[in-house]
Amino acid sequence: MADASIPVDLFNPGQVFACLGIVEAAATLLGEAEAAFDWTGESRFHVRSPGPAHPIAAVLAFLADAEVVAEVPHESTLATGWKSGWGRVESLGPVEPYPYPEPGSVATLRAALCVGSRRLVLDHWGDVKRDNVKFWAGSGGYPGAALARDALALVRDRLDDAVNDPFAVAAPQSSSFRLDWRRDYIPMEIGFSLNEHGGRIETVGYPLVELLGALGLGHARPQRLDRLAYRYGALGRTSTIAWYPPCLLRAALGGAPLPFPLRRFHMSLGWPGQEGQARSITTVIEESPT
Repeated sequence: MADASIPVDLFNPGQVFACLGIVEAAATLLGEAEAAFDWTGESRFHVRSPGPAHPIAAVLAFLADAEVVAEVPHESTLATGWKSGWGRVESLGPVEPYPYPEPGSVATLRAALCVGSRRLVLDHWGDVKRDNVKFWAGSGGYPGAALARDALALVRDRLDDAVNDPFAVAAPQSSSFRLDWRRDYIPMEIGFSLNEHGGRIETVGYPLVELLGALGLGHARPQRLDRLAYRYGALGRTSTIAWYPPCLLRAALGGAPLPFPLRRFHMSLGWPGQEGQARSITTVIEESPT
């Protein structure tokens, strides 16, 4: 088993989601990955996987080579509304399943990160059976697959140097999944809108957090309290021999009670624009350590 660790801010929901994304990706690419959060000192996320490959380096190497492909259900007409500037789109074959009913627009088409026959899937935004934690509005029908492609393009050439602290990789970013709240703001709270300054002020985002966070939400979601409040959790350890499989890490993210060290957080959101559209994380507080 090879293991690695990175710093993580537990008060940043996107970073916690991204840690889940790392272990999900490592499990897909390398085998039965395990992980744990450790807050005995400065908070860190530890992950291990079978074989000699450094699990975080392997995930980032995959992303460096990946192409983002939007996938359309078989016989759907949605592909006709896809713009070439958004990247590649493919229609699935007749026996290839789709994870949710045909979307009403291209905005929530499933996206796949592909390297040869290997693939990681982004599709939480199309879930219709439970809260999909879709904070971005898809202004003008801009698809999640295109947001993923844009995020990857911003960091693709910097991934070799990101292994020790991937969540610190920053870049000017005009739009995102709104999972990392370091980029976002509420115009009514700061007293002005960046859109009114003709591009003279730009927002700096954290594309790896956004991309890995979206991966992490594929099999786990924070607990929705109402449309502007969620609860999420992180599963910790008191010993270096403690490792957890993805199923327990997923349950902890949703705030489930577990007989292990667990910290829960409450995140509040606001409307950066019109109510009922995009949401931005505004405040995170810890509930009660266990």
